[in-house]
Amino acid sequence: MGIAQRGGQVRTLVVPDRKKKTLHACVEDHVQAGTALYSDDLRSYDGLAGRYAHQVVDHAVAYVDGRVHTNTLENFWSLLKRGIHGTYVSVEPYHLHRYLDEQTFRYNNRAKEIGDGGRFRLALSQIVGKRLTYDELIGKAEMEKQRREFSQEVATWQASNN
Repeated sequence: MGIAQRGGQVRTLVVPDRKKKTLHACVEDHVQAGTALYSDDLRSYDGLAGRYAHQVVDHAVAYVDGRVHTNTLENFWSLLKRGIHGTYVSVEPYHLHRYLDEQTFRYNNRAKEIGDGGRFRLALSQIVGKRLTYDELIGKAEMEKQRREFSQEVATWQASNN
């Protein structure tokens, strides 16, 4: 999911689904109540008008309706897809948040007058103290966590059925 501030920054999140409850929770976590909110006509966004100045653009009819458009985010997603297909070729689902973070950093820092060297220093300054182990990189840590959770669920189920 992506959220863009006009003339500002983009935020991205990996969401488990496109259900109304999920998307509304993300919007409420990242967008101040009363804000002008523009979206496409995905039905999951229905009901946001109560808390936001929500307007919808129906892409079957038009891509822009005055100030109402989603072109900023459409551009972001286009750049992300080009990067994935052209550079990385494919993405493992457990790494998706990392690809989103990288593209979000690039997008949010694209127009700054700091140059490539400045962007590189900025990126380095944000990784100090953060460690990515090899097991995390290949998804082994996540798989082990899921295996433990599944084993616990099986044990709970077996105990309740005995």
